[in-house]
Amino acid sequence: MRLTEAFVAEKAAEYDREEPFVPVEEENVETLPEAFAEGEFGFRDAEWVVQWFYRRPSAEYSNRDQREGEAAFAANERQAVRRAVTDAATGGSLAERVDRLRELEGVDLPIASAFLFFSDPDRYVVVGPREWGALRAAGGIEGECPDPLDLTGYERYLERCRALSDRFDCDMWTLYRALWRLGDET
Repeated sequence: MRLTEAFVAEKAAEYDREEPFVPVEEENVETLPEAFAEGEFGFRDAEWVVQWFYRRPSAEYSNRDQREGEAAFAANERQAVRRAVTDAATGGSLAERVDRLRELEGVDLPIASAFLFFSDPDRYVVVGPREWGALRAAGGIEGECPDPLDLTGYERYLERCRALSDRFDCDMWTLYRALWRLGDET
């Protein structure tokens, strides 16, 4: 299979028809960037990002991983979450943004990528084994997803996704949806 503009559009439309979280995802793609940047969000908004990451249908995480990851994040002090998420949303290099988020309990690189995505869906995209595998299967990136995923791996993935977004004249949200659906086929 090969990624083309039409294929990406088709898979994103399939995502919209088939995936159960689309309405709340779309709302959060619209509202969370401003809320995170201005620090005008509640703990549940940040917690939702973690829950969304783990609870997506067909995600590569077991119920145990989900419970442990969500519990670890829930143990964070509320003000620490607000500071880390707002700081990551408002500036710095990719490494600085990721480092701020990873200071929080329960935040590894994939979870940090979800926060970055919901902070700025025009520049960032979520990464996990499923998304990486889909991109690799489509010839968009070489090699297996690093385990554990590190900043160098995310930078490489992000660079490829940005190039595809530019080439296909689509936003990262559309590309993410296409990769997620493609993950069902790989």
